[in-house]
Amino acid sequence: MGIIERIKEIEAEMARTQKNKATEYHLGQLKAKIAKLRTQLLEPPKGSSGAGEGFEVTKYGHGRVALIGFPSVGKSTLLTLLTGTHSEAASYEFTTLTCIPGIIHYNGTKIQLLDLPGIIEGASEGKGRGRQVIAVSKSSDIVLMVLDASKSEGHRQILTKELEAVGLRLNKRPPQIYFKRKKTGGISFNSTGPLTHVDEKLCYQILHEYKIHNAELLFREDATVDDLIDVIEGNRKYMKCIYVYNKIDVIGIDDVDKLARQPNSVVISCNLKLNLDRLLAKMWEAMGLVRVYTKPQGQQPDFSDPVVLSADRGGCSVEDFCNHLHRSLVKEVKYVLVWGMSARHYPQHCGLSQVLQDEDVVQIVKKKEKEGEGKGRFKSHSNDPARISDRVKKAPLKN
Repeated sequence: MGIIERIKEIEAEMARTQKNKATEYHLGQLKAKIAKLRTQLLEPPKGSSGAGEGFEVTKYGHGRVALIGFPSVGKSTLLTLLTGTHSEAASYEFTTLTCIPGIIHYNGTKIQLLDLPGIIEGASEGKGRGRQVIAVSKSSDIVLMVLDASKSEGHRQILTKELEAVGLRLNKRPPQIYFKRKKTGGISFNSTGPLTHVDEKLCYQILHEYKIHNAELLFREDATVDDLIDVIEGNRKYMKCIYVYNKIDVIGIDDVDKLARQPNSVVISCNLKLNLDRLLAKMWEAMGLVRVYTKPQGQQPDFSDPVVLSADRGGCSVEDFCNHLHRSLVKEVKYVLVWGMSARHYPQHCGLSQVLQDEDVVQIVKKKEKEGEGKGRFKSHSNDPARISDRVKKAPLKN
């Protein structure tokens, strides 16, 4: 029996099992088995060598956004409108068969937008090149899930289910669970508050399912069984997702208002070019890019070419800013002057731990090099080696 058949068999068993206090331990073990099998499904087959079949493109710009959705929902048209890159669009499904990149120039930054082929139900199992599409989306900063506003809400649930099956968690934060494997000592279970979804016995059963008998486990919040399995697996990626409802020009105003009021959602029309500016603003807000301008000493700030930082790509502190310019710059910094939203007064003397905000101006003051020192007996520094064995021996005197 293959992995996919075993997953379907366990899912059928979970569907016919009643959910109550007596069966929660059994359901927890079944969830752990499914998570293990799905992890095996994502691993490359044994004995394979070389690069796998895919359409990964080189990262470019200050951020990456992936377009995911069913076929014929308007992904290629949206890419053409936002970037100017031509992506073939037609009235039949699966027009786009490979990954087509484009560049959005917004607020002085360059954001890479990827038009991916449409995915169908069962993409996490490999149907319709679904695994390659989802693998590219994993390397993105945020996901734009393009949906047809005239279709049912079930499309959004199907896409979310397919992405979660391969370890993507949309608009969620990592669970506050501390987990560490140990060599000896058994399982140490603790929690900082009351737990309503799991108990100690259920955690022990899930850990034994993973053949973990020595570990340290600490719950800092009221987490669920799925959160515990995600922490044990350790290969989950938590990403922000914006739900983009296209084709609002074919539905009523009441339906548009209902869709627009949902969290993390934007309604647009590629045909009439409606609300595209709001989509760009929402995308910029979700990516959390920070533009920092440099100011040379005694000169005006350079507002033409900002240094773009991100919390997901290295951090937004002064130290990260210096490392972005040059790795050796951190050792030469004496102090930093900052103008902008992160400063309490203008200018503010800051250290390397100061967190910068969007459109801050930074001036770096380096340590002064030591000037030429005195000569002879006034010389305070000797060029002689520290060890006697390293000194050059004088030539013997001639008789």
